[in-house]
Amino acid sequence: MYDVVVRSGTVVDGSGDAARTGDVAISDGRIVAVGRVSGRGKREIDADGCIVTPGFVDIHTHFDGQVTWDPLLTPSCWHGVTTVVMGNCGVGFAPVTEPNREWLIGLMEGVEDIPGASLSEGIRWAWESFPEYLEAVAGLSRVMDVGAQVPHGAVRAYVMGERGAANEPATPDDIAAMAAIVREAMHAGALGFSTSRTTTHLAISGEPVPGTFAAEDELFALGGVLGELGTGVFQLVPAGAGGEPMEDQFREVKWMRRLSAQVGRPITFGLFQNDHEPHLWREIVAMARRANEEEGARLYPQIAGRPFSVIVSLESTHPFKRRPTYQELAHLPLAERVRRLRDPEIRRRILTEDPATVNPRAYLFPEDYEKYFPFGRQPNYEPGREDSVAALAARAGRDCEEVMYDLLVAGDGTQTFLRPLLGYSEFSLDPIHQMLLEPHCVVGLSDAGAHCRLICDASTPTSQLTHWARDRSRGERLGLEFVVHKQTWQTAALYGLRDRGLLRPGFKADVNVIDFDNLALRPPQFVHDLPAGGGRLIQRADGYRATLVSGEVTFVDGEHTGACPGRLVRGARDTVGARP
Repeated sequence: MYDVVVRSGTVVDGSGDAARTGDVAISDGRIVAVGRVSGRGKREIDADGCIVTPGFVDIHTHFDGQVTWDPLLTPSCWHGVTTVVMGNCGVGFAPVTEPNREWLIGLMEGVEDIPGASLSEGIRWAWESFPEYLEAVAGLSRVMDVGAQVPHGAVRAYVMGERGAANEPATPDDIAAMAAIVREAMHAGALGFSTSRTTTHLAISGEPVPGTFAAEDELFALGGVLGELGTGVFQLVPAGAGGEPMEDQFREVKWMRRLSAQVGRPITFGLFQNDHEPHLWREIVAMARRANEEEGARLYPQIAGRPFSVIVSLESTHPFKRRPTYQELAHLPLAERVRRLRDPEIRRRILTEDPATVNPRAYLFPEDYEKYFPFGRQPNYEPGREDSVAALAARAGRDCEEVMYDLLVAGDGTQTFLRPLLGYSEFSLDPIHQMLLEPHCVVGLSDAGAHCRLICDASTPTSQLTHWARDRSRGERLGLEFVVHKQTWQTAALYGLRDRGLLRPGFKADVNVIDFDNLALRPPQFVHDLPAGGGRLIQRADGYRATLVSGEVTFVDGEHTGACPGRLVRGARDTVGARP
């Protein structure tokens, strides 16, 4: 008798092959049979009318702190994710000396917009070295598997102290010491090394992340450790990826292609369409393709499955947040704040005021009401120009700011808006569609666990399925099998996790049973459930009938069963026959 049999579903196995009706049998945490299964299971799951997929593998998260207090790793757990990779963008919490703990929290708060007070209260420090951090994570209970990369910012600050934090050049001795830490981390089970080179990534102090301006000798020495050991991924956010001039990224690709070819390891780097130069992403993709085909490199542009967007609301951010009269009311509970904001005199004052403080990142977040789109009951991540606040105002013959203000304070004040920052220069997802079709472009950049007061892209796995494979009406769709492949086997294989991502005998039994016809995202919500009462955006979904991790049912109809079979993933792994 099997432990679990998932019966009569439409099996979309992660390989990209055509879906087929069948059963999936599971024993001892592994898939043992796919197809017609005659034997019974101790637990039978009826998947008739549902699709059955591998669990989703999210390779770009920032759960480094949250993993120490949240066994569910919300909101990713509500979207079929069964494995996450954290430690991206050069930020994380190890290695660290006790005096530098708060500094690392400030770095994470500044770069990834995770409330520092929540990190300070939530993290239970039990480590100094990166191996000790992995041991601490391994000892915690959780619903899904986690893997970690060793972050450049923490390593640089640990070795170089204030010189490293200030981005001073590293000496040969500094570089040797950093390489030794990366080597130790990889031996302990790190999945790779990460760094950030975009000047939009700033600590809470306003200083760029340590490593932003690292010279090639430093980058090649640390990347060389991965080549020496024959394992690990080099991950980065390159210069030019965060809204700066994209021409910087051409210089970045030049050294990346040389490093990857030299050490024989994959490099994955963030790539977005940029409003300032909306066509240059094509040249970056072409450069990476040529490097892979002609130079022996392994470059994988990491792309987002939907626009990189801020969720605008009274509880997150909005155009009036820095105006003096609003700031006088910002501390009030939402209901009272909305009541006061509806006062005609307060409305008049706010609409005629200038901001009290300057937003240092205003150039990334212009108040262009053509790019503000009210979310409805069913969030739409590909709205048309006619859906924007600017279009609504034009049709009504009103001022854009007045319309925006009135929409914000309407009803109970929980109205949310989509504000694309990157990846929506043409008011269309056709560029992302083209990126997705590139074989060497991988889906990531969800930033799950980060930017929690502004962004909620942890739900991207669900919108990938609903938008690209079912609902898109403003352009070509993608096949369901292709969409599943892009967030299961392809992402798992990039990080060497070749024991998951496919529904094949011998593979880890991470499985989703999804009512695809009724799969739907709920609107984003702002909640105060972080340690110290910190606020964040969350987003749930309907349609996930069941999620299994290592053969244990962790969620049924979106609710946690109490099972916590998740484990720390240490290093690459393989499964016999683990090739699609």
